[in-house]
Amino acid sequence: MGFARACSVALVGVDGVVVEVQADLEPGLAAFTLVGLPDKTLTESRDRVRAAIVNSGAAWPQKKLTVGLSPASVPKSGAGFDLAVAAAVLGAAEVVDPAVIADLVLIGELGLDGRVRPVRGVLPAVLAAADAGYRNVVVPQQCAAEAMLVPDVSVLGVRSLRRLIAVLTDGEVPEEEPPDQAGRPDPMLAGLVVPGAGIGTGISRGGPRAGEGEPPDFPDLSDVAGQHGARRALEVAASGGHHLFLSGPPGAGKTMLAERIPWILPPLCRQDSLEVTAVHSVAGVLPPGEPLVARPPYCAPHHSATMQSLVGGGAGVPRPGAVSLAHRGVLFLDEAAEFSTKALDALRQPLESGHVVIARAAGVVRLPARFLMVLAANPCPCGRHTLLGAGCECPASVIRRYQARLSGPLLDRVDLRVEVEPVTRSDLLGRGGRGETTAVVADRVREARDRSAARLADTPWRLNAEVPGHELRTRWQAAPGALAQAERDLERGLLTARGLDRVLRVAWTVADLRGRDRPEALDVAVALELRTGIARGAALAMEARP
Repeated sequence: MGFARACSVALVGVDGVVVEVQADLEPGLAAFTLVGLPDKTLTESRDRVRAAIVNSGAAWPQKKLTVGLSPASVPKSGAGFDLAVAAAVLGAAEVVDPAVIADLVLIGELGLDGRVRPVRGVLPAVLAAADAGYRNVVVPQQCAAEAMLVPDVSVLGVRSLRRLIAVLTDGEVPEEEPPDQAGRPDPMLAGLVVPGAGIGTGISRGGPRAGEGEPPDFPDLSDVAGQHGARRALEVAASGGHHLFLSGPPGAGKTMLAERIPWILPPLCRQDSLEVTAVHSVAGVLPPGEPLVARPPYCAPHHSATMQSLVGGGAGVPRPGAVSLAHRGVLFLDEAAEFSTKALDALRQPLESGHVVIARAAGVVRLPARFLMVLAANPCPCGRHTLLGAGCECPASVIRRYQARLSGPLLDRVDLRVEVEPVTRSDLLGRGGRGETTAVVADRVREARDRSAARLADTPWRLNAEVPGHELRTRWQAAPGALAQAERDLERGLLTARGLDRVLRVAWTVADLRGRDRPEALDVAVALELRTGIARGAALAMEARP
């Protein structure tokens, strides 16, 4: 009788649970039993592991084999347990020393020929193993760079089970054929990116500074003609993490503006990069060769997206949705009024909390969802309602129903509301001069964020949009008399209590952009103008003052 154990990791959302894989050999009719709440994919590992061990030159034990996955109460899915199951079986058969693999965490899928294929979610799995105290991890070679992002963990990347056996037995490590020999592609890379797993997701590459004399390799803000008010709103939104609603006729530049927001955001810090990389790794949208996401992600789902695709869900254990794929980045909902009301209202909870909790029969998953939301919509189905002499023929009842698709509670959570006017001929032909480049605006955004970060040091908040209103009214107060106009709007019903808190947050961001220690009356007036969409001349007054 032989017994051995190894370890692997089961992912529940983006959180991992270390699973002990136990193998027991007993005399009897040759059979392979897998227990411990496996799903269909994991049950099929019996055939994959048997073929991989035989094709790797090791003998398959002709005894009664039982493999248990503990704890049995945790749902286990995917092919990432193959490598741990194979190691436990080899340990029970005394092909490798059971003591060597007892505290080894193994993650990877096995091919029938014994090659180790990459799997999704390596980074959160290794993070969970490190948190549990494990320091030695074996992963597919293609995922080794991703696993090495976790500090204080020794990572071994292998391409085949034969190589792993040689390392564990101190034998001669076999030479493996280079994946790019004779110009052939590496078929193992196909497991790193799952087609259709992302929802309009793009990971920003490059940066806001191209080389000297070289064209930028990103959407530059100077490409947008005119739209000075909308550009100013973009800068405020990026500086404080405020949600933005762009309303205007077709062709005014709403989509162009939204696509340029990720490039004026600062690069992700180390902690944010790990969080974003973990989500994208689980979703299967992490690009090969880029183990760490350094730029804020950009997610723009189509308006036919379902509620599950936005907030997460699916059969079995819920998967990350668009709000999680846009974590620490931008979620752009173009043609927002065309989304289903049910899907839009599902965004209200993550907008407030910065995470989404999904309950299913298979378990409850908590996914990160701290994003900057940008809504863009036309004023009516034809889009010409706000244009003078454009011939809008939409009945008033149709316009009301169309605009009512964006519910009041959802819009109450949007800090900035901007009317995007049609581009004038002089702006379009460049007679008014080009606007500021992305690099110039990005510098101001970075400086404003540095001021807010210094103020919010030693607090759980990092951006002005995250600070509770109570703290802004008591701990960080505006200048005396600065809130007089906002208080009048609150009494007249133009602002809700939540709206007043959000005006305060925007006012602090405007003050940070102006280099002020605290908001003044002008900063609050600008915030009110951006919040209500009612022009009060505050923005023009701010441009005229330093």
